[in-house]
Amino acid sequence: MRILVTGGTGYIGSHTCVEAINAGHEAVVFDNLSNSSEESLNRVRAVTGTRPVFVKGDIRDRAAVSALLDKFSFDAVIHFAGLKAVGESVSKPWEYYENNICGTLVLMDELRKHGVFNFVFSSSATVYGNPEKLPLTEDAPLSALNPYGQTKLWQEDMMRAMACADPRWHIVLLRYFNPVGAHPSGLMGEDPNGIPNNLMPYITQVAIGRLRELSVFGNDYPTRDGTCIRDYIHVCDLAAGHIAVLSKINDMPGCDAVNLGSGHGYSVLEIVHAFEKAIGRPLPYRIASRRAGDAAECYADASKAERVFGWKTKRGIDEICRDAWKWQSMNPNGYGQSAS
Repeated sequence: MRILVTGGTGYIGSHTCVEAINAGHEAVVFDNLSNSSEESLNRVRAVTGTRPVFVKGDIRDRAAVSALLDKFSFDAVIHFAGLKAVGESVSKPWEYYENNICGTLVLMDELRKHGVFNFVFSSSATVYGNPEKLPLTEDAPLSALNPYGQTKLWQEDMMRAMACADPRWHIVLLRYFNPVGAHPSGLMGEDPNGIPNNLMPYITQVAIGRLRELSVFGNDYPTRDGTCIRDYIHVCDLAAGHIAVLSKINDMPGCDAVNLGSGHGYSVLEIVHAFEKAIGRPLPYRIASRRAGDAAECYADASKAERVFGWKTKRGIDEICRDAWKWQSMNPNGYGQSAS
């Protein structure tokens, strides 16, 4: 297959390019580099021997998307492009609605004009809101606690409606839980611009000395140690899930949602202590106020992914911390410095 990977220079996108190339597919990356680096594609080449074709552009730019689809014939699209930080979405809601909703509308309109209907969407467990019961199955009630979650939920609604109206669409909504870790080579990992919004890159940057201490947002949640509990999934397992979907997507008309998670919940402090074990020393942290829009606890029932695609996670929390630390220690400034 030739696959269009929007947002393919990003953390999950670049790791998915590795899995796609290793599976014999051709990846073409379309990205505006707003929160990523093209260097990630050089690392894809270092790992696989092949560098994905890169086209710089924004999914909101209709002319650029149309030109891309005129130039290349695609068998499928994996759509990662979008803003993704919960906290930032609360302070910048307009930017999230405009970027994520409008961009996806432009992309899908141009895809249907060019006859491309196999579509894998990077959704999120945030569409479950504050869970009523755990673990979360795909038929759980949907809601959103923040603008980021709303954009994911509304995009899912859009896609279900489009697939209902046009039977040519084959859409799979992949609801990620919490992607963490890095490629075991140490050559690829999470490298957000500015101060990280997600837990693991913040932890690794504190460990390497780029940041002074970790802020743990809230220790008064109704959980076993008072901190939020999440389902953390190794990014390589997550990336492999997309390739498993591509192997079945031609047989999946309509629009279907599938969880990608480990099925296990870890608290923020449990992750901190696991990382301390990986690096062999304490990690400085402080307890801060709760962050707006955070649910207390969230973890997956991922049995549908195994049943439908034959996929399940292979790596646990120790490998997640080990690989994240290897990436950061080999690349103390992320993609801004060559790997040692």
